[in-house]
Amino acid sequence: MPIDRGTVVTLEYELKNGDGEPLEDEGAQLEYLHGGFGGIFPKVEEQLEGKDVGDEMAITLEPTDAFGEYEADLLRVEPRERFPEVIEVGMRFEGVPGDREDEALIYTITDITAETVVVDGNHPLAGERLWFKAKVSALRKASQDELTHGHVHGDHGVHTH
Repeated sequence: MPIDRGTVVTLEYELKNGDGEPLEDEGAQLEYLHGGFGGIFPKVEEQLEGKDVGDEMAITLEPTDAFGEYEADLLRVEPRERFPEVIEVGMRFEGVPGDREDEALIYTITDITAETVVVDGNHPLAGERLWFKAKVSALRKASQDELTHGHVHGDHGVHTH
């Protein structure tokens, strides 16, 4: 059963940064609904089209194929008093960039001083070239429910929305 639209694909994969350092634990797996539903990078999905169980692929993803280019305007310095008393570098929260209320982002705290907090709305891998290698470990036809919702449901159709 080759991979095409409406196939639930299970992959064993490796993801590495441009320096060859692993970004996932060994033996990582993912399952996604194939066919433009947004469950995997489009360039990876394109490479998997027509593959079958046991097939492998490897691809280099440029920033535009993965998490996008780094956008310097998403790095912001905010007054310390706008934050709770207890914060630390690495904490993440949802916020709105400037006056664009319809574009909420996840910001990561990257620096803290007595007067300011530096937050970054870029994905941590923005601007990075990535290396993705995968082996197709299982395939099945998606249920009508999965196709309607646009994503894979868990064991026996269990899902949360």
